[in-house]
Amino acid sequence: GKDIAEAQINTHGHLPLAASYCRSINLVGMINDLVPSKMELKPGLAIQAMVLDTLSGRSPIYRLKDFIKECDSEVLLGQKVDARLFEDTNIGRVLDSIFKVGSSKILTALGTNAVKAFDLDVSVISYDTTSRNVWGEYVEDRSDVPKITYGYSKDHRPDLKQFMTELLCVKGGIPIFGSTLDGNSSDKKSNNEILTNISSIMAQNGLGSGAFVYVADSAMVSEKNLDAVGSNLFISRLPATYKECSNVINKAIDLDNWEHFGVLAETPSSKSRKQADYKGVETEVELYGKKYRAIVVHSSAHDARRKKRIERELKKSTSLIDKEIKKLSTLFACREDADLAIKKAVKTKSKLHFIEASIVEVESKMPGRPPKGKKSPTQLKYQLCFKVKTNETALGKLTKEAGCFVLITNTKPDDKMGLKPKDVLLTYKAQNGVERDFAFLKDPIIVNNIFLKKASRIDVLGMVFIIALMIWRLMERNMRAYVANTNEELPGLNNQKTKRPTSFMLSVLIKGVQTILTKSGERCFLKKPDQVTRSFLTALGLKSEAFLDPTMVCVPIIPINSGAKR
Repeated sequence: GKDIAEAQINTHGHLPLAASYCRSINLVGMINDLVPSKMELKPGLAIQAMVLDTLSGRSPIYRLKDFIKECDSEVLLGQKVDARLFEDTNIGRVLDSIFKVGSSKILTALGTNAVKAFDLDVSVISYDTTSRNVWGEYVEDRSDVPKITYGYSKDHRPDLKQFMTELLCVKGGIPIFGSTLDGNSSDKKSNNEILTNISSIMAQNGLGSGAFVYVADSAMVSEKNLDAVGSNLFISRLPATYKECSNVINKAIDLDNWEHFGVLAETPSSKSRKQADYKGVETEVELYGKKYRAIVVHSSAHDARRKKRIERELKKSTSLIDKEIKKLSTLFACREDADLAIKKAVKTKSKLHFIEASIVEVESKMPGRPPKGKKSPTQLKYQLCFKVKTNETALGKLTKEAGCFVLITNTKPDDKMGLKPKDVLLTYKAQNGVERDFAFLKDPIIVNNIFLKKASRIDVLGMVFIIALMIWRLMERNMRAYVANTNEELPGLNNQKTKRPTSFMLSVLIKGVQTILTKSGERCFLKKPDQVTRSFLTALGLKSEAFLDPTMVCVPIIPINSGAKR
């Protein structure tokens, strides 16, 4: 009875499941092997605690010990740990020791572990960067730390200092590499640096040149970056600022030989958002003396920015032709003069408008006072009337151009990747997985205020966020692989089933599971997992014992039609 009375009751939610995934990639062991430390609190344990804390709605570092105190540390960390070890001074020393080794080195090693453990398809890797705003002063003036400074704000907050985060992800938005960059770093420069190191990063995953495709947005396209690609394969978007972009779009429109790609979205249409329909034309473009495949893609979903651009063009064109009309004479005494004027008038055009003109005969009083008792004499004059007409052909062409973008690539339809035009577009669209990741990294529930003043420690905290993201996406990947293989739906939000489960759904719906830890170290359920939780456990490759067993790891679920090219 006393043993039960002094027992600890835990409600961990989804965290024991995330801990199983941490063990699957050997998070604690890998970090402890890479980071030498004589501290009682081992670096691996500290980082896993911070990762799980992040996935629960992160606490300030000075409250991490409270998070550990309130949980069953052995289930979450693999061993029983005194919560007092997690006081902020110790955590600061752990962050410093990891920074000396290099957070990128650790992320690369963990990424390699994830690829091997889950047999991830690394044939396509996507790269992008985002900014993260911070408040306060950062006085750590060292060349080897990321600069917390003002820069181009992707959050539209130029008044705040920031740092940048770069991610290299595989299918599903799973990061296999990442790092923290200067707040004013350029996307062109960061692309160049990652391209310089990409071969060595991918070699650790067993892939050589030609066995993977590097996907990045238009910031990648520059002379230096295209040179840095070397023999590696890439897909990027040709910036609209290049004249070659409008040239190949106009060429595709003139050819009018479109290949219909259809609807490519994985999610169904909604009332507020219809699925885009795609079509494309393959041609080529020459940049800096080299020729590349160019896929001109037209999307039926014109975004708001492009619609506004057409509206601006129409307004500008109308204004220009109105000014020209005001310069024209409109009343003539001689029909011949009126005929000459109308020929000149109809030649007046602007980009999107032209003039239709006609002559109307009007009677006009002759100058001078008429004789007494008589009407004023009149004479016949010729009035020009103008109508401004929209050039529908030019507007239609501009509308088509506005819905077009150009993808460039050095892949070939008959090389190892075998990417045809539609495949090129599908591969590029996988880039949105990185953008979803940035939403995770900026979610105030996941990543709230940063209570650090040293840039070096922010660098390591950035690593913690990326590891948390890696675990989040691996859990999501397993669930979706299970759905794909079994065609079974999983519980979703609003009491609806879903074929696209997310880790967020998991975190919301797994609730109510309670475990009890007796003073003698025995664990059992106070409240067992319900049917919803058991459904998620199956999809995650776990058993109910994951809530009790400090050694349990997940069983990776490989999609039957994964198409992995390893």
